[in-house]
Amino acid sequence: MREHKGRRLFITGIPTSGKSYLAAMLAEEMGGIVVKLDDFRDALEFDDRYKQWVNFYFNQDEETYLTTTSPEQMWENLKLQSEALWPAFLEHIDSYAEEPALVIFESVNILPHLAHRDLGFPGVCLIGASYKETLERNQKDPRWSDDNARLQEMEANMFFNVERPRYKEEAEKYGYAVFEDFETALQATRKILAKNT
Repeated sequence: MREHKGRRLFITGIPTSGKSYLAAMLAEEMGGIVVKLDDFRDALEFDDRYKQWVNFYFNQDEETYLTTTSPEQMWENLKLQSEALWPAFLEHIDSYAEEPALVIFESVNILPHLAHRDLGFPGVCLIGASYKETLERNQKDPRWSDDNARLQEMEANMFFNVERPRYKEEAEKYGYAVFEDFETALQATRKILAKNT
C-alpha cells in the first residue's frame, strides 16, 4: 500500500456494535469521509473472483447453518471470507491514498490480523455490551433473516457469543483497542486521531 496523505482509521467488530454510528460521528466532527467496506463488498458480487465469498452466507440455508455449524467453523468461515475479499479491500483502501481529509474505513471483514499485516494506520474494535443489546439491534436492522424472530435470536447469539470473544482476542493480540460501549469508543478514538494529526 502507498502511504496515505491524511489521517486514517479503521473500525471493525461484530455486527450491531455501532461501527457505522461511530464512524459517522467522527467524520462529522472532524470533517472526514466514511468508507463502508461492507457496502463495497456487496458490489463485488458481480466480480467472478469474489462473488462466491460475497454471497457465502446468503447461499446457505440459514437455519441449517446456525444449528449445525460449530463455533470454531463459524469463525473460520468469517476468516476465510475476509481473507478472500481482502485483496479487493486493499485496492479500494489504497484508492484513497491521495485524499488529504480524514478517511474512516468500517467493516466486519477488517479482521485485526489482516489490518496488522497490511494497514499502516490505527484501528479500533467494537464488540457490543450485551446479548440483549445485540439482539435488539439485530431485530431492528436484521443482518440475515428479515422476518423470523427465532433465526434473529440465533444470529445474535452467533454475533455475541461466537464472534465477539474471537474479535476481542484477535484485536488485543495485535494491539488494537477493544470497546463494548459507544461513548467510551468515541472518546478513545478522538484521542487516537488527535495523536495522528
